[in-house]
Amino acid sequence: MFLRKVLSLRHTLAFRLTFWYAGVSAISSFAAFLVCYFLTASVIHGSMDQQILNEIPEYSSLLSLKGMETLKTSLMLEAASEGVENTFFRVLTQNGEELFSSNMSSWGNLGIGRSALERLRNGANHVFETLTVPEKRYKVRILYGIIGPDKILQIGESLEDNERLLGVFRRIFGATMVVLMALGGFIGWFMARRALVGVEEVTETAIDISKGAFKRRVSVKDRSAEIKKLATTFNVMLDQIDILVTGMREMTDNIAHDLRSPITRIRGITEMTLTTGKSMDEYKTMGTSTIEECDRLLKMVNTMLEISGAEAGVSQLTMENTDMARVVREACELFQPSAEEKGVAIISEISESSFVYGDIQKIQRMVANLLDNALKYTPSGGTITASVNTNKGQVVVFVNDTGIGISQDEVPNIFRRFYRCDQSRSQAGIGLGLSLALAIARAHGGDITATSHPGKGSQFVVTLPQSSLPR
Repeated sequence: MFLRKVLSLRHTLAFRLTFWYAGVSAISSFAAFLVCYFLTASVIHGSMDQQILNEIPEYSSLLSLKGMETLKTSLMLEAASEGVENTFFRVLTQNGEELFSSNMSSWGNLGIGRSALERLRNGANHVFETLTVPEKRYKVRILYGIIGPDKILQIGESLEDNERLLGVFRRIFGATMVVLMALGGFIGWFMARRALVGVEEVTETAIDISKGAFKRRVSVKDRSAEIKKLATTFNVMLDQIDILVTGMREMTDNIAHDLRSPITRIRGITEMTLTTGKSMDEYKTMGTSTIEECDRLLKMVNTMLEISGAEAGVSQLTMENTDMARVVREACELFQPSAEEKGVAIISEISESSFVYGDIQKIQRMVANLLDNALKYTPSGGTITASVNTNKGQVVVFVNDTGIGISQDEVPNIFRRFYRCDQSRSQAGIGLGLSLALAIARAHGGDITATSHPGKGSQFVVTLPQSSLPR
């Protein structure tokens, strides 16, 4: 079980972040080491070359002032002082003939570089070579320099000290790399875990919500900007889901309530007719009532489907240039007989055409629902005023009434499906007219807002994008 958990860690984001952090840290450290190593090696070898090169003028002066024998003695003493296994000297002619050499027993059959002599004959003051001696572990650095007429001094220095120093440097760095990788892995794991704390909390919250804790939210305090944005967005999403779930529950309850009433009436009429009915007229009356209730149910279901389709953006819209002034004017004329029968005046204040691009039947349905709603809640002697104008690329439709009005607490809810204000429960209706009107407006890129004052009336404002000139 423990091994399985350990193996599963390699699939986690924290492990991958740690791996990348440690990898980048190791690569960066290795690159820094290479730079430092080559710079150090360059400085060490350069210092050694300069030290050997400084000996050429000294021995040249000694040869010119005190002669060859004194030079030989000085070279022998220098070789013995440095160690014949570490240093050797040879005096050569320009043709490569050996005139003198220190103890060469430790250097085997180390030859003379003919290419170096050639370069000296061509005018070079000195030539460096690095050679591998088969009998020795470390390479040798050789300098050829002119010290007199037809006299060339060959100086050989073992690179053992340099190589040992660089070897110590490599070992120290190797140990340091191991420590740095371990430390980088630990720091990377710590930083990754710390950075992902917010993500883990979001995950835990999602798990709790899946178990039924719908009120859980992610804390957004003391978070980095990215995690804070994630937590805030997640919380907003949860709030929206909570609103949708609450709305669905309310809608389900409302549907159950509104469907129960006509179904109960159908069952009651049918049962009573079957129990007490004696004449054909009673059965005809039952059939008529059943059809009316069924029509009411079908209207409710169809309206709900229209609202859902409009909100989801899947409704089939037949788009064309539509004159809103004409639509509103014709709607007012359509409701005029009903308004006169109720004793309500309908006034249309429309001065000029205002075009929108939309489905004329849907738009007519929207305007009709608004006028029907106004007429329904405006008592006898009241007035309904409909007007159309344009404002900043928008066509604006106003529907004002002097009806019973809506309380401020209920105004935000009037566009919800099946919502019925307290004052409207005595009126016929299913509470879907305004919901459908809003869905149609938003399907056309517009919106509907409402303001109301109880006892004074209400105002509904429809805004739709203005179309170009008629096509």
